[in-house]
Amino acid sequence: MSGAGDVTIGGASGGTSAGAGRVPVAVFAEDDILRSGVFHQLRQRPEVELLPPEEVSRARAALVVVDRVDDAVVRVLRTLQRGTATRTCLVVGRFEPNALQTVVDCGVAAVMRRSDTTGDRLVRTVLAVEKGEGVLPGDLVSRLLDHVGSLQRAALDPRGPGLSTLSSREVDMLRLVSEGFDTVEIAQKTSYSERTVKNVLHEVTTRLNLRNRAHAVGYAMRHGLI
Repeated sequence: MSGAGDVTIGGASGGTSAGAGRVPVAVFAEDDILRSGVFHQLRQRPEVELLPPEEVSRARAALVVVDRVDDAVVRVLRTLQRGTATRTCLVVGRFEPNALQTVVDCGVAAVMRRSDTTGDRLVRTVLAVEKGEGVLPGDLVSRLLDHVGSLQRAALDPRGPGLSTLSSREVDMLRLVSEGFDTVEIAQKTSYSERTVKNVLHEVTTRLNLRNRAHAVGYAMRHGLI
């Protein structure tokens, strides 16, 4: 475990234990303030050796510290996924509902919310990730299991609509509609504009030949997409 509320998932047989020496960790931060905060928390810790981004090739873990998962952050995550053998920990200020599938697709091994992060939890998470484990907050584990269940249902019924029928953003918005939220509330919860919310939901109903939002929610629930 990496702290209250976090769940450690799996664990590979590879990796080097902390007892074998300090774990080299490449730090990618969105700005100087975030970078300074990470170094303040970790520079005196004997378990880790902090490295600048340009030395990521000799790191066994990468620590990416950002405010939110946007396009620029996704590019960094995909570069790490493709170009190195390191495993990535993401520390994020605001983790929006549509970000989970994105970070999973980018091979992120651990997610921590900045508000819950301490030096001890950072070190425990880095050591867990370096050993081949995954760490997620408990609420994200539940959401990930729902995602996996949808994939399994699609595999069992290849003739039915798969998860690819809807994007992660569409799924998140339809789930919020199903919970009774209106356009303004969905925009607030997803950090999209009201116009984007309306356009996304209109695109779903048009593409799938559905009558309205309620019909779209019913469609998604029948096929296990939300």
